Amino acid sequence: MSKVYLGLGTNLGDKKQNMLRAIEAIKEKIGKVVSLSSFYETAPWGFDSENSFLNAAACVETAFPPLEVLHLTQDIEKAMGRSKKSVKGIYSDRVIDIDLLLYDNIVFNSPELVLPHPLMTERAFVMTPLSEIAGGLLHPVFRKTISELKQSASGKGVF
Repeated sequence: MSKVYLGLGTNLGDKKQNMLRAIEAIKEKIGKVVSLSSFYETAPWGFDSENSFLNAAACVETAFPPLEVLHLTQDIEKAMGRSKKSVKGIYSDRVIDIDLLLYDNIVFNSPELVLPHPLMTERAFVMTPLSEIAGGLLHPVFRKTISELKQSASGKGVF
């Protein structure tokens, strides 16, 4: 079994319920959720919106390879009502967003998926919940712990 770390975010509708629904769908489709961070209310990042976000991180044990996990998370997003993904840095409000942050200690680069997530260390709304559940985990590219990298993300993607 592999461990995949996911970042979750929502800023539309009943945000807590959206998170809980997404987590249940992850359990059903991807694997066992072995740890889940607290939910953090954060300001939008990369675009203007009147809707704050609820963000979290989860660690999931899975038998699926990275691209299959990506497709399964996209299926969950669509089933929950997400109609489009962010493209080329253009972000918008969303019912749910599920990002693959880390998959074991794999470094992977394809047109569809880059692991570790290339922007995760620039986003406090990702690094804060991730450090809660995986603070001692070593980033496979930067060779620093998630807690160490969280310090450099402070103030970016502010709460």
